[in-house]
Parts: sequence; structure tokens; C-alpha cells
Amino acid sequence: MMSTLAFNIAQFFPSLNDCLLSAILEKAGFDLKVINFFSNYLVDRKTSYFWNNFSSCLYNVNVRVGQGSALSSILSALYLSPFLYILEKRLKILDLKISILSFVNDGLLILQSKSFYNSNAHLFSSYNIASQLLLKFSLLV
Repeated sequence: MMSTLAFNIAQFFPSLNDCLLSAILEKAGFDLKVINFFSNYLVDRKTSYFWNNFSSCLYNVNVRVGQGSALSSILSALYLSPFLYILEKRLKILDLKISILSFVNDGLLILQSKSFYNSNAHLFSSYNIASQLLLKFSLLV
């Protein structure tokens, strides 16, 4: 018997912590120029509009990791990779044989067991671990 638990990360793209993303890029070994580029690209940006001789005042534009942007899938995968790594380690320590599928802001926890009771108990434990860990990543289920 296979049991599956699906969950959605609420407001995934607007909720990403830009400082944490920079720390993840640094820990992953990205060059400081790349880290600085994303740090500057994502927050505290300003823009103005020009039309013929008209120039507008400066407006704040915090880009963040926008859903559907060219970089959203790459940055979100980098952001979620430490979460998935830590989650997998914690599930292994507890001997919870759960498969994890992630679709950016959606996730599936999958378990195969002969016992419905064991399946539900393991999925419940796994979901609680994932929820608490996501909270540490500034994300909510």
C-alpha cells in the first residue's frame, strides 16, 4: 500500500528570505561577485521612468525572487536544497523511509507500507518535521 501526503508552501516566492539566500549561495561556493549581484538584484532597488524629456522621481522596487522570472526556478532550487538535505537526514535518523518529491512550492511525502496505521504515523511525523524545518527557512505550509 502506498500513502502520499501533499503540501503547499504558502506564498513561497514572496516569503523567501533574501539574507538566507545569500548565505546559501555563499555556502554553495558561489563567487562573491555572483552573491553580491543577487543581493543587489533582489533588494533595495530603485527605478525611475523616462519619456522624452520627462523623468519621474525614484521608486522603490524590491524585485525579490519573482514567480515566473528567468531566475526563479534556479534560485528557488538553491533555496530549497539545504531544506531537502536536512529533511532527508532527519528522516533517516528516525528511520522513516519516506520518499520526497518537490515541485518548487509544492511537495509530496510518499511512503509504502503494508500497515495503514504505520503509514499514517510515519507521514504525520514526517510532515511535522518538514513543517518545523520550513518555518526555520521563513516558509509556512
